[in-house]
Amino acid sequence: MELREAINARFSYRGSYAQQPVPRAHLREIMEAGLAAPSGCNKQTVSLIGVDDAELLQKLLSVMKPATCPTVTAMICVLTKRRIAYTDGNGVERCFAVQDYAAAIENMLLTITSLGYASCWIEGHITDADEQGKQMAQMLGVPEEYDLICVLPVGVPLDAQKRVWKREFEKRAWFNGFQTEA
Repeated sequence: MELREAINARFSYRGSYAQQPVPRAHLREIMEAGLAAPSGCNKQTVSLIGVDDAELLQKLLSVMKPATCPTVTAMICVLTKRRIAYTDGNGVERCFAVQDYAAAIENMLLTITSLGYASCWIEGHITDADEQGKQMAQMLGVPEEYDLICVLPVGVPLDAQKRVWKREFEKRAWFNGFQTEA
Protein backbone atom coordinates (compact mmCIF):
# COMPACT_ATOMS: atom_id res chain seq x y z
CA MET A 1 0.00 0.00 0.00
CA GLU A 2 1.34 3.44 -0.92
CA LEU A 3 1.75 6.03 1.85
CA ARG A 4 -1.06 8.31 0.65
CA GLU A 5 -3.39 5.31 0.38
CA ALA A 6 -2.53 4.24 3.95
CA ILE A 7 -3.13 7.77 5.23
CA ASN A 8 -6.59 7.87 3.64
CA ALA A 9 -7.47 4.29 4.64
CA ARG A 10 -6.46 4.59 8.31
CA PHE A 11 -9.28 4.86 10.83
CA SER A 12 -9.93 4.00 14.47
CA TYR A 13 -11.23 0.44 14.55
CA ARG A 14 -13.32 -0.54 17.57
CA GLY A 15 -14.77 -3.83 16.37
CA SER A 16 -13.94 -7.50 16.82
CA TYR A 17 -10.74 -9.06 15.56
CA ALA A 18 -10.19 -12.38 13.78
CA GLN A 19 -8.51 -15.00 15.93
CA GLN A 20 -5.51 -14.92 13.63
CA PRO A 21 -2.05 -14.34 15.07
CA VAL A 22 -0.07 -11.31 13.94
CA PRO A 23 3.36 -12.54 12.82
CA ARG A 24 6.20 -11.30 15.02
CA ALA A 25 7.90 -9.92 11.89
CA HIS A 26 4.89 -7.66 11.30
CA LEU A 27 4.88 -6.49 14.92
CA ARG A 28 8.57 -5.69 14.61
CA GLU A 29 7.99 -3.78 11.37
CA ILE A 30 5.24 -1.74 13.05
CA MET A 31 7.39 -1.03 16.10
CA GLU A 32 10.40 -0.07 13.96
CA ALA A 33 8.19 2.45 12.15
CA GLY A 34 7.23 3.93 15.52
CA LEU A 35 10.82 4.23 16.65
CA ALA A 36 11.75 5.90 13.33
CA ALA A 37 9.45 8.84 14.12
CA PRO A 38 10.91 12.28 14.78
CA SER A 39 11.86 13.04 18.37
CA GLY A 40 12.20 16.50 19.89
CA CYS A 41 15.92 17.30 20.24
CA ASN A 42 16.47 13.58 19.54
CA LYS A 43 15.72 12.71 23.19
CA GLN A 44 14.01 9.49 22.03
CA THR A 45 11.46 9.44 24.84
CA VAL A 46 9.41 6.59 23.33
CA SER A 47 9.83 2.89 24.10
CA LEU A 48 7.56 0.07 22.96
CA ILE A 49 6.50 -3.37 24.13
CA GLY A 50 4.93 -5.73 21.63
CA VAL A 51 2.64 -8.31 23.20
CA ASP A 52 1.81 -11.48 21.28
CA ASP A 53 1.71 -14.00 24.13
CA ALA A 54 -1.96 -15.00 24.47
CA GLU A 55 -1.89 -15.47 28.25
CA LEU A 56 -0.15 -12.15 28.94
CA LEU A 57 -2.42 -10.39 26.47
CA GLN A 58 -5.51 -11.66 28.31
CA LYS A 59 -4.11 -10.42 31.63
CA LEU A 60 -3.52 -6.98 30.14
CA LEU A 61 -6.94 -6.90 28.51
CA SER A 62 -8.58 -7.82 31.83
CA VAL A 63 -7.36 -4.49 33.24
CA MET A 64 -8.86 -2.45 30.42
CA LYS A 65 -12.27 -1.05 31.35
CA PRO A 66 -14.33 -0.70 29.29
CA ALA A 67 -13.23 -3.74 27.29
CA THR A 68 -12.15 -1.93 24.13
CA CYS A 69 -10.53 -4.74 22.15
CA PRO A 70 -11.19 -8.06 23.93
CA THR A 71 -10.68 -10.25 20.84
CA VAL A 72 -7.35 -8.83 19.65
CA THR A 73 -4.40 -11.21 19.22
CA ALA A 74 -1.57 -8.66 19.52
CA MET A 75 -0.99 -5.29 21.09
CA ILE A 76 1.70 -2.65 21.23
CA CYS A 77 2.14 -0.79 24.51
CA VAL A 78 3.57 2.70 24.11
CA LEU A 79 5.83 3.94 26.89
CA THR A 80 7.17 7.41 27.43
CA LYS A 81 9.97 8.63 29.64
CA ARG A 82 10.04 12.31 30.49
CA ARG A 83 13.41 13.70 29.40
CA ILE A 84 14.12 17.41 29.45
CA ALA A 85 15.17 18.54 25.97
CA TYR A 86 16.48 21.91 27.10
CA THR A 87 15.84 24.80 29.47
CA ASP A 88 14.81 28.01 27.75
CA GLY A 89 16.11 31.53 28.51
CA ASN A 90 13.44 31.96 31.22
CA GLY A 91 14.42 28.79 33.07
CA VAL A 92 11.44 26.81 31.73
CA GLU A 93 12.21 23.16 31.08
CA ARG A 94 11.05 21.92 27.70
CA CYS A 95 10.06 18.29 27.20
CA PHE A 96 8.66 16.89 23.97
CA ALA A 97 7.50 13.48 25.21
CA VAL A 98 3.89 14.04 24.08
CA GLN A 99 4.95 15.11 20.59
CA ASP A 100 7.38 12.18 20.42
CA TYR A 101 4.84 9.51 21.28
CA ALA A 102 2.17 11.10 19.08
CA ALA A 103 4.51 10.94 16.07
CA ALA A 104 5.50 7.35 16.91
CA ILE A 105 1.87 6.27 17.26
CA GLU A 106 0.87 7.80 13.93
CA ASN A 107 3.78 6.06 12.17
CA MET A 108 2.65 2.76 13.71
CA LEU A 109 -1.02 3.32 12.82
CA LEU A 110 -0.09 3.95 9.19
CA THR A 111 2.12 0.87 9.11
CA ILE A 112 -0.62 -1.23 10.70
CA THR A 113 -3.02 -0.06 7.98
CA SER A 114 -0.48 -0.67 5.20
CA LEU A 115 -0.06 -4.27 6.38
CA GLY A 116 -3.82 -4.90 6.22
CA TYR A 117 -4.52 -4.78 9.96
CA ALA A 118 -6.70 -2.45 11.99
CA SER A 119 -6.08 -0.60 15.25
CA CYS A 120 -7.21 2.21 17.50
CA TRP A 121 -5.21 4.74 19.52
CA ILE A 122 -6.35 3.87 23.06
CA GLU A 123 -5.04 6.44 25.51
CA GLY A 124 -7.89 8.02 27.48
CA HIS A 125 -8.85 4.95 29.49
CA ILE A 126 -5.20 4.01 29.94
CA THR A 127 -4.23 7.35 31.50
CA ASP A 128 -7.42 8.06 33.51
CA ALA A 129 -7.44 8.33 37.30
CA ASP A 130 -8.07 4.58 37.71
CA GLU A 131 -4.46 4.09 36.52
CA GLN A 132 -5.01 1.22 34.10
CA GLY A 133 -1.70 2.08 32.43
CA LYS A 134 0.17 1.73 35.73
CA GLN A 135 -1.42 -1.66 36.38
CA MET A 136 -0.48 -2.83 32.88
CA ALA A 137 3.05 -1.45 33.26
CA GLN A 138 3.50 -3.45 36.48
CA MET A 139 2.43 -6.64 34.68
CA LEU A 140 5.04 -5.92 32.02
CA GLY A 141 7.86 -5.10 34.46
CA VAL A 142 8.15 -1.49 33.28
CA PRO A 143 10.44 0.64 35.49
CA GLU A 144 8.72 3.45 37.41
CA GLU A 145 10.39 6.25 35.43
CA TYR A 146 8.34 5.22 32.37
CA ASP A 147 4.63 5.77 31.82
CA LEU A 148 2.54 3.34 29.79
CA ILE A 149 0.63 6.00 27.90
CA CYS A 150 -1.22 4.15 25.15
CA VAL A 151 -2.02 0.76 23.70
CA LEU A 152 -2.51 -0.11 20.06
CA PRO A 153 -4.42 -3.32 19.41
CA VAL A 154 -3.22 -4.98 16.19
CA GLY A 155 -5.24 -7.51 14.25
CA VAL A 156 -7.37 -8.48 11.31
CA PRO A 157 -10.73 -6.68 11.56
CA LEU A 158 -13.91 -8.77 11.40
CA ASP A 159 -16.38 -5.91 11.07
CA ALA A 160 -16.97 -3.64 8.10
CA GLN A 161 -14.55 -0.78 7.77
CA LYS A 162 -16.21 2.39 9.07
CA ARG A 163 -14.35 5.60 8.29
CA VAL A 164 -15.64 8.70 10.01
CA TRP A 165 -16.72 11.78 8.10
CA LYS A 166 -14.07 14.48 7.77
CA ARG A 167 -14.82 18.14 7.12
CA GLU A 168 -13.71 19.41 3.72
CA PHE A 169 -10.18 20.69 3.19
CA GLU A 170 -11.41 24.26 2.56
CA LYS A 171 -13.08 24.39 5.99
CA ARG A 172 -9.96 23.30 7.88
CA ALA A 173 -6.94 24.40 5.84
CA TRP A 174 -5.97 27.62 4.07
CA PHE A 175 -3.06 29.30 2.38
CA ASN A 176 -1.36 32.46 3.63
CA GLY A 177 -3.64 33.09 6.58
CA PHE A 178 -6.66 31.93 8.54
CA GLN A 179 -9.97 32.10 6.70
CA THR A 180 -13.28 32.33 8.50
CA GLU A 181 -16.08 30.13 7.32
CA ALA A 182 -18.64 31.91 5.14
